Amino acid sequence: MKSKELSVDLRDRIVSWHKSGEGYRKLSAALKVPMTTVASIIRKWKKFKTTRTLPRAGRPSKLSDRGRRALVRDVTKNPMVTLSELHRSSVERGEPSRTTISSAIHQSGLYGRVARLKPLLSKRHLKDSQTMRNKLLWSDETKIELFGVNARRHVWRKPGTAHHQANTIPTVKHGGGSIMLWGCFSAAGTGRLVRIKGEMTAAMYRDILDENLLQSALDLRLGQRFIFQQDDDPKHTAKISKEWLHDNSVNVLEWPSQSPDFNPIENLWRHLKMAVHRRFPSNLMELERCCKEEWAKLAKGRCAKLVASYSKRFEALIAAKVASTKY
Repeated sequence: MKSKELSVDLRDRIVSWHKSGEGYRKLSAALKVPMTTVASIIRKWKKFKTTRTLPRAGRPSKLSDRGRRALVRDVTKNPMVTLSELHRSSVERGEPSRTTISSAIHQSGLYGRVARLKPLLSKRHLKDSQTMRNKLLWSDETKIELFGVNARRHVWRKPGTAHHQANTIPTVKHGGGSIMLWGCFSAAGTGRLVRIKGEMTAAMYRDILDENLLQSALDLRLGQRFIFQQDDDPKHTAKISKEWLHDNSVNVLEWPSQSPDFNPIENLWRHLKMAVHRRFPSNLMELERCCKEEWAKLAKGRCAKLVASYSKRFEALIAAKVASTKY
């Protein structure tokens, strides 16, 4: 049952006696007021300089302080718990509605958000990158548009000369087409770069490996026990591809499924595309030639730096338990 509120006169006497030096225990005994009440009145006077009942900000909360702490504790222990589950357990304890529960959780700084999807990564991958990164041969495919990056470019020209040949970029309808490339690289530099004709199948991928992988490892002096990296594209993991890798004794780096794009070759692809489009190839044959020439020009130092940064990015990825990181 709710206790009777003390009169203003009695509250003023408590403060007056306290100011004269009386202790809480003596005040409680003399005035027959619980010591906790005496302490509460004096705290209020010290904070607000009054013993009067202050106006409340709104309707009293239906959720007790104990219930609020229990909610925050439950959500902190299990971030995946739903509002419905919290409400059901609160009803059993005689606590209030979903809205009150949600508001209490928000006041503690916690908000419902969609959980991010994250591939399973392990420190075993980190260990591999630290001890064997110089033996790694990275690979990937990419598409390069004929008139992709250079579709918008600034020129210095005089008024009325917008359509002069020197001030225009040659284009064709639908962008002029594109080519697909497969390439590989290691800390020692770039390996082979191959144009993929048509839509690539598992058999075509097997042929690309057969004609280019071992030779690239030989050219880069990776030794017979090099480690090959490829993502989990179905063509890469097809039976025919796996058989070729097994028959040729190629060690394959275990790559996490649905992995984020932290393959360092992505950086090389961006650099290649910018370098190629600065040369303004006018057809797909020129585009292929420019790609191969610019790929061969990529500095060994750049490749080594990218491979060295791999373990740092992976370490940051695992430490933060997120699915993406910066190059």
